[in-house]
Amino acid sequence: MKIGSLHPLACLFIVVSLFVQPARAEDLGGPRIIVSGEGTVEIAPDMAILSLVVMREAPTAEGALATNSAAMTAVMKAMTGAGIAERDIQTTQFSIQPRYSRETRKPDGTLETRKLVGYTVRNGVNVRVRDIDAVGEVLDMSVRLGVNEGGGIQFSNADPTKALERARSNAVKDAMDKARGLASAAGGKVGRVLEISEHSMGARPMNMARREMAMDSMKVSVPIAAGENTYRVSISLSVALEQ
Repeated sequence: MKIGSLHPLACLFIVVSLFVQPARAEDLGGPRIIVSGEGTVEIAPDMAILSLVVMREAPTAEGALATNSAAMTAVMKAMTGAGIAERDIQTTQFSIQPRYSRETRKPDGTLETRKLVGYTVRNGVNVRVRDIDAVGEVLDMSVRLGVNEGGGIQFSNADPTKALERARSNAVKDAMDKARGLASAAGGKVGRVLEISEHSMGARPMNMARREMAMDSMKVSVPIAAGENTYRVSISLSVALEQ
């Protein structure tokens, strides 16, 4: 059969197939090096977040709520009076729970039915203290005014932007140093940056574990050690490998 007698679509297929060539390495972007880098920066905290809870018990729910509310109101008023802004005080939990007597056995061996004996009310707040030196005094004042649970402290920074920028720069330098070392070992050198991505960033603040607070008034401010916060950034870097 002559080509001239073929269907037009068949001729098109033959012509197109003549231009199909295997993919070359250059078309795939050429050789590259992919590495990861990490950068950290440690800075002193300038802010603390306190977790404080007022817990009260009474025979009735109304009584427990009334005594709890009076204590928490006194705590909040003292906080604002000490210079803490209202926006830095936030309620984080509130609960009313019944309390029952313990299960006991009668002389005949049968279990005595548990009885309702009262109610427990908890009201918790998070307080931002923007003056680190005042944290001990705020804790002392809180306990004297009625806080009797909680005590969690998280040290933070109001604006960690500069610390993160430095950590990011350190991460890129770490990745580039690795890429140069690999390129040299392979007998080449680092070319242009092809891709860069950031995987994670954040802080690892030092924490004071939660603990139950004593009801007794303290004679001195609570001793506090703020330490340093570690800000960490990790990246992924892809660079061209030149011979």
